[in-house]
Amino acid sequence: MIHGAGKMEKTLNRIHPVSDPEATYFLQVSWEKDLGTGFGILLSDGQCSWTGTVSEAEICKEAADMEMNKAKYVEELKKALVTGEESAGKYNFVISRDQENMVCQFSYERSLKDGSFRLGSVRLQEVPNPDEVVKELIGYCLDSLGKLQAKNEHLQRENERLFSNWSDAERRLEKCVEAKEKLEADLYNRFILVLNEKKAKIRNLQKLLNEAKESAADAKCTRDSITTTQMVIKKENDYDASTDEESEGLTRASLPSAAPEQRDSSLLGSPDVADTAPRRKRRQRAAKPAGTGPKVAAYEAEQLPEEKPDLASQKTVDWNLETLKNTCEPEDLFNDM
Repeated sequence: MIHGAGKMEKTLNRIHPVSDPEATYFLQVSWEKDLGTGFGILLSDGQCSWTGTVSEAEICKEAADMEMNKAKYVEELKKALVTGEESAGKYNFVISRDQENMVCQFSYERSLKDGSFRLGSVRLQEVPNPDEVVKELIGYCLDSLGKLQAKNEHLQRENERLFSNWSDAERRLEKCVEAKEKLEADLYNRFILVLNEKKAKIRNLQKLLNEAKESAADAKCTRDSITTTQMVIKKENDYDASTDEESEGLTRASLPSAAPEQRDSSLLGSPDVADTAPRRKRRQRAAKPAGTGPKVAAYEAEQLPEEKPDLASQKTVDWNLETLKNTCEPEDLFNDM
């Protein structure tokens, strides 16, 4: 019997047998450690009550007959006898009583698409005092209801505490959001200032870079112009030096040829060569303007670098002859005589 069991776990379910779907039975299952070690059954329709036990040996025998693992078989028993209405439609119960209600055969089956197979069956005996069973079932229901109410109250208090914490968290979150928005606005303003400063520095650096490039370009142009000027000056100096050398060469070439011509012209202009004094005076007169001859010859030599050297020499000789003729006129010769 299960009466007086102190630490046993119990479940109470309401079932409807397939033989009489309109009838309602209350099924209580109790066990100590595990359902696989054996369990007790109490069945009542409110007027009569029956009780019985299923041992561990019978459980192992049923599992072997169905060629099923014991653990899996115990799981099927839990779903059929303990879960109750949650498994409605998956498991069927068959209750058969004799006429005197002394014995009740209780069977439990697993419902399949093509039929069902029996999980087990137990023979129950009538309880002499059914009123005591009903009181026990009512007490169990009240105890379960009290536990559920206490659990519900505990959950309610926990819910209120969580709701209060959630409200506090929400308020703190709102404050954090406001502080975050202020901080973001402040950081954004600072970022704008820093960005503007960086942009100004970049513009200044670009300006300095452009000025440096322009200065470098100007310096390059200046160096190029100076180099070009120096090259032009060097070319001009070389050209002038070559021109001076040519003019000096021309002057030197003209001087030796002028002396014979001068002697020839003096000889042609004088009627008598025996007198030496007038000849000395004529030489002195001719020597006075002769100093301008080399200067004029040098000037003409500078002005005639592009002409042929022979033509320049011929012009120099002609000029010397003309000078001698102009300086030694016939009246001067007669006066000297």
